[in-house]
Amino acid sequence: MVRIRRKVIGALGSAALALTSLGAVTAAATPAAAYPCGFYETQSDAYYNHCTSDGSRVVIQVRVALAPDYEKCVGPGRTWLGSAGKVQGAHYVGRTC
Repeated sequence: MVRIRRKVIGALGSAALALTSLGAVTAAATPAAAYPCGFYETQSDAYYNHCTSDGSRVVIQVRVALAPDYEKCVGPGRTWLGSAGKVQGAHYVGRTC
């Protein structure tokens, strides 16, 4: 009886470890998928995500509906650009700031 109990407990422990590992991989993958590099929109907002590992800051050009386009210096990570209804896009212009 003790042998069976040990086998069952061992199997449950292995299954729990496998599921925990799978959850960690899924959680680690979610932010990258949720925040793509470059320009992207949600239902209400526009963002630019500067993906870098060197800490650089870059200049992007932001295209705006019914207003002049403008340049903006952005650092690593997500930068909110405004309403998705007003911002039409953004792209890296090829220089740092």
